[in-house]
Amino acid sequence: MARIARVILPAAAAACLAHAAGAAGAAGSPHRPHGGRSAATCQIAGVEASLGPTYVSYLQAGGGASCAEAERVVGSLYRCRVRHGGVSGHCQEPVEGFTCEEYRYSVVTVQYDSHVICLRGRARVRYTYTQIT
Repeated sequence: MARIARVILPAAAAACLAHAAGAAGAAGSPHRPHGGRSAATCQIAGVEASLGPTYVSYLQAGGGASCAEAERVVGSLYRCRVRHGGVSGHCQEPVEGFTCEEYRYSVVTVQYDSHVICLRGRARVRYTYTQIT
């Protein structure tokens, strides 16, 4: 048992120190993986029902996209969907310079939920919404 402790404990301590140093270095470093900015969850309390879809429950901007830009993307994609089949329509064209992909789930007769990711270079917008049809 003592031999195992002499071998494992130093290795575990070294791993913890390496992890802590990596986390501290990443937090204080201007250089992040992939050269992009970290993603920010946008505060949408109070406007979640006025962005376009019935109810936006989550909005995130990253890679240089701002939350204001993310809100414009949500509204533009909604208007594009309405032009192409109503609230249940699908938009196949870029909006605000972003190309978007949507995954609909929990689809029932009167509503559906959807995850959306929109990309423009490194800039990205992610959001989740509920649409009452």
